[in-house]
Amino acid sequence: MTTTRVLTTAGLALVLLVGSPRLALAQKVRQPTDGGQPGAAAAPRPARLQPLFGGLSPAQATAAYGAPKLEAVAKSFASKEEASAFFATKGFEYLSENQPDTATSRFNLAWLLNPRNADPYRGLGVVASSQPTPDASIALLQQALAIAPNNTLVLSDLGTSHLIRYGTGKKKKDLTTGMDLLQRAVAADATNANAWQQLARGYYYQEKYPQAWEAVHKGQALSTASLDFSLVSDLLAKLPDPQGTFK
Repeated sequence: MTTTRVLTTAGLALVLLVGSPRLALAQKVRQPTDGGQPGAAAAPRPARLQPLFGGLSPAQATAAYGAPKLEAVAKSFASKEEASAFFATKGFEYLSENQPDTATSRFNLAWLLNPRNADPYRGLGVVASSQPTPDASIALLQQALAIAPNNTLVLSDLGTSHLIRYGTGKKKKDLTTGMDLLQRAVAADATNANAWQQLARGYYYQEKYPQAWEAVHKGQALSTASLDFSLVSDLLAKLPDPQGTFK
């Protein structure tokens, strides 16, 4: 397989280093190794390192974190909403640096400061995407979507999660839902390169190969780092690239 554009490994890695809020779910967070013996039982994780403090309500999580401590944090900002936005942004920065635990703690703090901020739910959904199944990620991203129904990044991340689940479970509902979300994502922002690439994967699953190639090239034109070369290989096996870029 060749392409008329030369992509370096460093160039591909830039997808993890784009602006923090645009970190895509499709780029999985690598899990740190704990150095334990194979088969050893994992130690219980502190609540602060679990999404939404392990499922606590905002009131319960505030008590666990410490209400005076939370108020002290909030007083450093003009409002709790501003504080929440700050810590959510920091969470995405830590994600881009492959520090999921630190990112989780920042997203949890952002959520405590403003439970109506969609970004903490989305960030925690990205962290959860490293789990063996996308179920937890989908649940968190659905909460983000309920708050920000037209957010292109939430739409594309959630759509991607449904396609991932379709890839393993082959449930048509996941494919239909994923495609609907991804089409909404590119309608909301036609420059969302990752959404175009995921939409291409969906078209591939639907055996709509010309549409898949079109979506691949739309994403490529926006960001070469968004390219999914495994998808390109899969498509080449079904239909030559109509533009002749990939062979």
